[in-house]
Amino acid sequence: CPVGALTTADFRFRARPWELRAAASICNQCPVGCNITFNVRREAKSGGEWVIKRAMPRQNETVNEIWVCDKGRFGYHFTGSSERLLQPLARKQGELVPATWEEALGVVAEHFKKAGDGLLTLAGGRLSNEDLFNLRQLTNSLGGQTALYGQMAGGDQVAQVGLGQGTNFAEMGPGTAILVVASDLQEEAPIWWLRVKQAAERGATLIVTNPRPTKLERYAAHTICYPYGAEAATVLAMLNSLSAKRLGLPQVAKDLAHDEGLQAAAKAFAEAENGVVIYGSEGTGLSASRALAQACANLLVATNHIGRAHNGLLAVWQRANEQGAWDLGFRPVDDLKAALKAARALYIVAADPAGDDADLAETADFLVVQDLFLTQTARLADVVLPVEAFTERDGTYTSGERRVQRFYPAVPEPAGLTSDFAVVAQIAQRLGLGLEGRIASRVMEQIAMEIPDYAGLSYAKLSEVSQQWPIIGRGDLYYGGTSYENSQGLGFQLAPAAQKGGSPTLGWLQPQEVVVPEGSLLAVPVTRLYDRGQTISSSGLLQQRIPEPHVSVSAVSGERLGLANWSKVSLTVGETEVLVAVRLDETLPEGVVLVPRSFGIAVSAPVAVTLKAIEPAAA
Repeated sequence: CPVGALTTADFRFRARPWELRAAASICNQCPVGCNITFNVRREAKSGGEWVIKRAMPRQNETVNEIWVCDKGRFGYHFTGSSERLLQPLARKQGELVPATWEEALGVVAEHFKKAGDGLLTLAGGRLSNEDLFNLRQLTNSLGGQTALYGQMAGGDQVAQVGLGQGTNFAEMGPGTAILVVASDLQEEAPIWWLRVKQAAERGATLIVTNPRPTKLERYAAHTICYPYGAEAATVLAMLNSLSAKRLGLPQVAKDLAHDEGLQAAAKAFAEAENGVVIYGSEGTGLSASRALAQACANLLVATNHIGRAHNGLLAVWQRANEQGAWDLGFRPVDDLKAALKAARALYIVAADPAGDDADLAETADFLVVQDLFLTQTARLADVVLPVEAFTERDGTYTSGERRVQRFYPAVPEPAGLTSDFAVVAQIAQRLGLGLEGRIASRVMEQIAMEIPDYAGLSYAKLSEVSQQWPIIGRGDLYYGGTSYENSQGLGFQLAPAAQKGGSPTLGWLQPQEVVVPEGSLLAVPVTRLYDRGQTISSSGLLQQRIPEPHVSVSAVSGERLGLANWSKVSLTVGETEVLVAVRLDETLPEGVVLVPRSFGIAVSAPVAVTLKAIEPAAA
């Protein structure tokens, strides 16, 4: 609101705008990379400390324009949580007790040296590029293995045929076709949902392909519904329908290719001047996601929609900097449990596999966890290392569009804490290795020298700005109160290999087939905007929007199993049984169970499960 009559509940009556200082940052709640501004000030209630009073959008017309979603507006609250770790912990006589940095880092370095090539470093997607680079350098120097914590693949395909440099959704309209596959975009990346919707309203041809209805369908020119597990086959069927010579594809893809609606959608995509494919992780695990990414790349190459602006592949990652992790050499492992068990030492940074029910009881002899909170995984660790939040440091993220963007410190760090990359450098120093651990910009200089796609990048380049319209924060009073002028950097979009003359590889990957026994259902993971992860559950305002742990089934399946809406059920996955609520959904296909990610239910890929009623729904 330009005059401030409408304010957020966490800000109302708690500060005056002219008392606030502005600090530029990047939202780290999803892969869009929205530009935001933190308003901060000192206050007596917090003991004279600097605190963040609100988050506001910062104008970047190629990323988020002047918008930010509620998750981005309120999701930063975790950084000020009283549950943050503020001191290293070490296990003594079976208990985690406070330790000095010197003691904790000495123990870690000693065990890492002893483990050597038996070290496994598992990194999460919230880490900055600088953190990931130092982690890779440390692990590689010891001969160890790095892994990305996640169940979505395709970062290598995005680097090959991703969105061309200069792409801007705001410029898409007639002549552009956008295919969205395996993604509930409004839940996974709300600003992309908004920008795709606006492109469709301007005349772009929108094709939505998903196993269940989503809100994006109302703006689609073509809608294709496929069964869960047929994501890649559906995209390949579109490709097959365009070929006079039928390609040697799986039978399911050949069958789908005869569908008239699919044929019309494929024709519209192929004939469009520009083509963009957006794929997500609706109902997929690592194997299915890898096959889907390859299928999407095949379609783009075959229709000549690569190598230039407004064309290419976009992955809807589950975390903010997963594309950056792929660019820096991190990959998810096919069998994470086996990898964890085989390691002699585990270094888990910004990830909580135990919180997702991964069994760590029989894993490495030595476990180090580096995180903001005492997570379920941290409770099992031999050493726990606390770090700064992104609001207390600087660094860079690489968005899903492969735009590298810089964020700045908004408030001072808690006493004794430092950034992830600096902690890694301190461990490396004790091992006789020289890693940059003081200045983030120097780490970016090393990234630019060693990672070809990042060549020429620097903090100065990422801080460059140019004129944007509408004009924000100066003479334009209409927009002036809703967003901040961007004077701290618009970032830099990396060019995919296809735009630099590279030749992408084509192929067909067969995802692992899930066999559903008689009497069982197919459980598939889906992403919800508001989950029960640590960074969201710490927000008092967003907690009101987070439902209890639950699964969704079709009304037909619910009736057959005697389930009432929001009643308690027993969900059995292999030998694991959990009690959750069940939600009946008329739009779901029969025999399918939707399991939201980050709700404490151990389903990260399609799997057979059984449901059993425990109690009826409350009246």
